[in-house]
Amino acid sequence: MADYETHEYDVLVIGAGGAGLRAAVEASAQGATTGLVCKSLLGKAHTVMAEGGMAAAMGNVWPEDNWQVHFRDTMRGGKMLNNWRMAQIHAQESPDRVAELEEWGALFDRTDDGRISQRDFGGHRYARLAHIGDRTGLEMIRTLQQHAVHRGLDVYQECTVNRLVKDGDRVSGAVAYWRESGKPLLFRAKAIVLATGGLGKIWSITSNSWEGTGDGHALAMYAGAEMIDMECVQFHPTGMVWPPSVRGILVTEGVRGDGGTLRNSTGKRFMFEYIPPMFASETADTEAEADQWYNDKTVRRTPDLLPRDEVARAINAEVKAGRGSPHGGVFLDIATRRDSEYIQRRLPSMYHQFKQLAGVDITAEPMEVGPTAHYAMGGVRVDPETQASSVPGLFAAGEVAGGMHGSNRLGGNSLSDLVVFGRRAGLGAAEYAAGLDELPATDGGEVDEALARIRAPFEGEGKENPYTLHRALQDSMQEKVGIIRTESEMLEALDDIAELKERAANVTVEGNVQYNPGWHLALDLEHLLTSAEAITKGALERKESRGGHTREDFPGPSDEFGKVNVVGTLNEEGTVDVRQEPLPEMPAELQRLFEED
Repeated sequence: MADYETHEYDVLVIGAGGAGLRAAVEASAQGATTGLVCKSLLGKAHTVMAEGGMAAAMGNVWPEDNWQVHFRDTMRGGKMLNNWRMAQIHAQESPDRVAELEEWGALFDRTDDGRISQRDFGGHRYARLAHIGDRTGLEMIRTLQQHAVHRGLDVYQECTVNRLVKDGDRVSGAVAYWRESGKPLLFRAKAIVLATGGLGKIWSITSNSWEGTGDGHALAMYAGAEMIDMECVQFHPTGMVWPPSVRGILVTEGVRGDGGTLRNSTGKRFMFEYIPPMFASETADTEAEADQWYNDKTVRRTPDLLPRDEVARAINAEVKAGRGSPHGGVFLDIATRRDSEYIQRRLPSMYHQFKQLAGVDITAEPMEVGPTAHYAMGGVRVDPETQASSVPGLFAAGEVAGGMHGSNRLGGNSLSDLVVFGRRAGLGAAEYAAGLDELPATDGGEVDEALARIRAPFEGEGKENPYTLHRALQDSMQEKVGIIRTESEMLEALDDIAELKERAANVTVEGNVQYNPGWHLALDLEHLLTSAEAITKGALERKESRGGHTREDFPGPSDEFGKVNVVGTLNEEGTVDVRQEPLPEMPAELQRLFEED
């Protein structure tokens, strides 16, 4: 293992989804030599799962829309836990990023007069999601990927980073291995951008695919970075619930934006019973009014499009009350409102997904849906302007970065987040790298230690199986740190995590290093367990219910906790410490946008 290949760059980007590609494009455009590492194949990132659209206040459908309204919606959706400056930058710069994608070749759906079309989504006052049917993320990746390849970037596909290395306090490189051959690599770099996505595979029911193991969150913690609000995890209200083989696969919010309604087993549209006071003035409280909104958009919007945290809790409550669908979800019906041609044109992926995977024709019958672990709002604490972390030379963008979405992300804000802050991270990293005359040093002993850790599962004498431990973690987190949380159950989860950490030290894998999925999972386990511990300890610390964090023993929001971030760091013993820190203070001119609340 001491025999490894070495590559040197000004900027190394880890992760090749929307944020990573945009960061790499920007760093390269600034003249930095740039390497791009992706765990899977290029084009397979979770960005392609973002189906409904990209939020930007372009005003193409509603001229009244502007960045101030988008900013206000984002902050209210995040229950005011957002970093206000990130939310402001995002709202102001998203329209430019949409226009940029179009200039680079993205083919957006159009309005009748030829402008980029925008659709309704939960929590957004106006229709503002630029979209390509229900395949928007796929089109974003296609466009960014072609633009990145055009720039001549070095791309390392099916290559997994296991550790960052440092020169004193600053990052200086990354240790990785090829998934195909098992051979190790050392990347030396002046600056590193983490764009590794999420951590949904911590739970047993998730929209995330195998890549979502919290790698970037854990890598940042190992390197000494500060994390914020890790307890805030979004459970998307509409994932598939049947058959079991596809449970958790995402059902886009675009179904509800285009006319879909949620009903329980009695046929009742139950969301009218779950409208929170914050949204009461702008949400229809009768079916007639909601139906009118779908027809002409001149009255208060349907409660089916409340923010995701509100809808997920409502579905959970209906199921617990015995009013769920046969397979433990609720019904999502668009066939009653829209004809077959409209559904297949606007939601082609959803039509084929249900037809092929569940044998359900959504143009004629309802879908069964339920909450699924989807998105991490918490992550690496970053500077809003540059996306720099608390570790010199380390930057983060996209889902791995915290702050932008507060305690709950609005649908559609993820895609615009990726390109707004991916660009800023690439720019920040390139400028940081330009300030260094030479590559930081990499300690040979630190590299050897990282390489030995990668090889360890083949050399152990224990009998623990990585798949068994992963399933145990998922079951524990699903049951004890899921949608609804209590102190007693979360303390049990911490005990489970501690036990699983001990058992993980005795994981042994067999076979060769070539294409060995058991080995890959054995290495991912450390990241999963570290991230799960940070989430659980943050959830214990935040004694309130806010956004994606709901505690049965503290059922309401707290004025005290509404003013603080929960900050997590890894201590010398390898466990997570948490503390509270005040939120950045919002300027008076922005505070005035919320006076009516």
